[in-house]
Amino acid sequence: MASDEDLLKDAKEAFKEAESTGAENRADALADLKFARLGGEEQWPSEIVKKRRQEARPVETINRMPAFIRQVVNDARQNKPSIKVHPVDSGADVATAKVLDGLIRNIQASSDADVAYDTATDFAVSAGYGYWRVGVEYTHDDSFDKEIRIDRIANPFAVYGDPRSTAADSSDWNVAFVVDTIGKDELVARWPEAEAVGWDAYQGLNPPWRLDGDDVTYAEWWKREEVDKTLVRLSNGEIVTDDALEQMADVVKALGLQVTGERKTKGWKVTQRIITGAQVLETNDWAGRWIPIVPVYGDEVNVEGKRYFRSLIRDAKGAQVMFNFMRSVAAETLADQPRAPFIGPEEAFQGVDARKWATANREKWAYLSYKGSVAPQRQPPPASALGAIQEALSAQDDMKSIMGLYDASLGQKSNETSGRAILARQREGDVSTFHFIDNVSRAIRHTGRILLDLIPKVYTGERIVRTLGEDGTPASVQLGQG
Repeated sequence: MASDEDLLKDAKEAFKEAESTGAENRADALADLKFARLGGEEQWPSEIVKKRRQEARPVETINRMPAFIRQVVNDARQNKPSIKVHPVDSGADVATAKVLDGLIRNIQASSDADVAYDTATDFAVSAGYGYWRVGVEYTHDDSFDKEIRIDRIANPFAVYGDPRSTAADSSDWNVAFVVDTIGKDELVARWPEAEAVGWDAYQGLNPPWRLDGDDVTYAEWWKREEVDKTLVRLSNGEIVTDDALEQMADVVKALGLQVTGERKTKGWKVTQRIITGAQVLETNDWAGRWIPIVPVYGDEVNVEGKRYFRSLIRDAKGAQVMFNFMRSVAAETLADQPRAPFIGPEEAFQGVDARKWATANREKWAYLSYKGSVAPQRQPPPASALGAIQEALSAQDDMKSIMGLYDASLGQKSNETSGRAILARQREGDVSTFHFIDNVSRAIRHTGRILLDLIPKVYTGERIVRTLGEDGTPASVQLGQG
């Protein structure tokens, strides 16, 4: 058995690979998220903002990105795919499939899985990827029964996936990290053995594992390994592993069951370890065969073996920047219209009306008098703002064409006149962004596989479980009886 020192070494090497491989995707995703969701000066080059601020020139941001994002995300919310269990052949138990179907619906309803799905979808569209997770916990504080939950991951940047993964739904993940920080007091409260290491052990660590003030970085380190196992067939037709047979030896003996066959096969072992940079705090064997963290990807592109995950708005950012700039130029031009100066001989502006002439571009005076025989003349106003406004409209159209979402898709009146034409244009928008919704479907399908793998291992013994019908009608099912 590997020592904690060896395990930590392996974990840090695996984390370094995952971090470096995904660094470009993470940087781009963070930039997209800030650009689309925070708006403001995130949508302006910093040097231009600084210069315009110094010159007291407008820096306007009219953020159109959230409207495009909401169109895709809310479409996914309205058409959320569901997990459906079907018997695989005529020999399968239809009643069992029905129970599993109802149990999965109850798991999703009781754990607010729709919140997890929606959060991950929003991040996938806004930044390029999002995640949710499947967990197991006790049903009550005073119970030994366990239940499965689907929970959201509110911060997708806390997850570091397998850098060697190639599957579209990442069902081939063999390693994953979920990183967070925790205060020293809370760390010791949850894992008292952490205090024994001493905080000096954390101070000498390299980023990101070192102690930062009173906060300690810790991580869930998930590892999946292929293992050899033996399947055993009992005389009652039940098939179990040799490890399970040892655990149920007394039951097998009491029932008079015999082993009628066995064979070698391959399986998967998943282990979760809670680690800091200085020690392994906790080790847990996971019941399932997959790492229970499910990614939802945005627009995936594979270039020379490297996977890039792109948001909906990645290529439209330039058009949004141009839109902001042109609207700012238009506002500045319009604001300068009443500031066109008067030109005339110096003596014309002197005398009792000198103050009026000095404020003539701001105040509405009933009359202005001048000295001499030559009247001051107002200079022509600055250039019209129509050019800048037209460029802004062009940038706005660029955003729509880049993302494939036109006025009809956004609920705005366009040049279509018939209902059929409007639906056709909306359909075009749905098709151009359908890959985002389809990727959500893949993630939910993989979640269904994880649940089907976990249910027989979590809902054990004789117990009553709640199921939901397709219409949401609750029912109770007795498990553990023959």
